Amino acid sequence: MVAKPTLWAELVAEFLGTFVLILFGTGVVAMVVLFPTAHPGELIHGGYTNITLGWGLGVTMGVYVAGRVSGAHLNPAVTVALAAFRGFPWRKVVPYSIAQTAGAFVAAALVYRNYLPAFHQVDPYLEKTAGVFTTFPAFPGMPQAGFLDQVIGTALLLLLILAITDERNAPPGANLAPLMIGLVVVAIGMSFGGMHGYAINPARDFGPRLFTMVAGFRNNGISSGDRVWWVPVAAPLLGGLVGAAVYDFGIRRFLPRAAASESTRGT
Repeated sequence: MVAKPTLWAELVAEFLGTFVLILFGTGVVAMVVLFPTAHPGELIHGGYTNITLGWGLGVTMGVYVAGRVSGAHLNPAVTVALAAFRGFPWRKVVPYSIAQTAGAFVAAALVYRNYLPAFHQVDPYLEKTAGVFTTFPAFPGMPQAGFLDQVIGTALLLLLILAITDERNAPPGANLAPLMIGLVVVAIGMSFGGMHGYAINPARDFGPRLFTMVAGFRNNGISSGDRVWWVPVAAPLLGGLVGAAVYDFGIRRFLPRAAASESTRGT
């Protein structure tokens, strides 16, 4: 019989899974933003499509890293929704969220260190590149403009995560679920990425945003510029609950019952 992972093991897994996710995600944004163009308007290292693919693959790899140990939430919105709708212990919600945010913070710091020469060339006073690490509204001075966008995007994320992982709903093989979830993130980015950068994850946004504040980035959304940090924290938490409720009351209650799964981990 395999021993059940301890809470410490689960937190380490959440930290590392989110760390991998943010390394790929902020890394691909750095590639697009920081490197010079060959001709005006031409991006050598790609554009928005690269960003959506990079974030989706980052999610996939992060889920592969942490899935077996912690369930690979990698997102406080996922953790809260699983606590509300799948019996995940509420006592683990805060520790999981802290581990996820810490993983995101450390990953942002490593990406910054890796691309430090490029930051020095492109933005030596750190006035305009905080967006490499965190999200901002498309319309300055209107932080509420992206709130609905974040609710919709995260609702889609949780609805589809539950659909993909539900043992009562003909899920893909366990080894394919991370890929499917990564593709969900790609689709959300392509369809709902304009208004506020599709954070759809409080840890993904707040951890790197904390790093930008510590590192001295201006207009970071916490200590300077528009105080927009709350939008990609509050809206995804709400959206996750909405998406989970839509799935459970709109789909799951009509499905045949099956043996309980271990998808929430720690129950």
